Formats: sequence, C-alpha cells, structure tokens
Amino acid sequence: MPKRRRPPFFHPAVLRSRKDGWTVERQCLFLGHLYLTGNIATAARAVGMSRESAHRLRHRPEALGFAHAWDTVLAAPGDGRLAAPRTDWRKITLADLQQRVETGLVAPLIHGGRVCAIRRKPDNSALLRLLRRYDALCPPPPGEDGGA
Repeated sequence: MPKRRRPPFFHPAVLRSRKDGWTVERQCLFLGHLYLTGNIATAARAVGMSRESAHRLRHRPEALGFAHAWDTVLAAPGDGRLAAPRTDWRKITLADLQQRVETGLVAPLIHGGRVCAIRRKPDNSALLRLLRRYDALCPPPPGEDGGA
C-alpha cells in the first residue's frame, strides 16, 4: 500500500447533536481509519456509519475542513502541497468564529497502525479574527482620534 499524508488538524463540521450522527469524534476517527485503510467504505463501517453518509457529510457547506482533511489523507506525499479550503465565497459570521474557537482543531492520533486518540488544539487564528471583529465593533475611547 502506498504511503499517504497523515491526517491534518481540521475544523470538524459541527452538526445537530445526535447519538448516531457524525459527531466530532466520529469524523476524526473516520479520517484515521481512512488513512490506515485507504478505503472509504471500510473507514465508514469502522465508525458505524455508511459510505453514502460520509459522502453527504463531505459535500455539506459547513464541512469544508473535513473535506480538505479527507483529500489530504488520500493524496500521495509527492503530489505537492494541497491548498487550504477556500472559505472566501462564504461569509464567516461572528457565530461561526465563536464556534471555531470553542471547538478548536482536531486530528486523529495514529500509533502502531491503530487510531489511538484524538488530538485537540486551540484555533488561535479564529480567536484572533474574532478579537479583531469585536475590536472593530467597539467605539474608540474618548480622547483618541484614531491615529494622528
């Protein structure tokens, strides 16, 4: 089996809360199993979902990070760097940024040919964007004229 790129950190699609749905953990584990097997149907079965539901999730507008991570996992290492998912066509609202800050980034941890855990890290980029937006909403303090 050819080597592939490791699953990157990604923004999981935050969907309606369902016990049998695509939770953050299921998305992460799916990508880990996809990395290990290279087979979409096998990876979906490993997390208790169907291949069709995985493809439906991939094509949802809020799952751009998941789709990009999927592409990265299946790309061969010598294919060059994959471009980050484009989000400029869609306005990112304050609520979206807040959700990204709260959820953070996730990636499966793979060790010894098994998905062992889920790595999490804060999304500092989303936090800084959120702070810039809040700063722009606040009026300047009295006495400041804006830069002279």
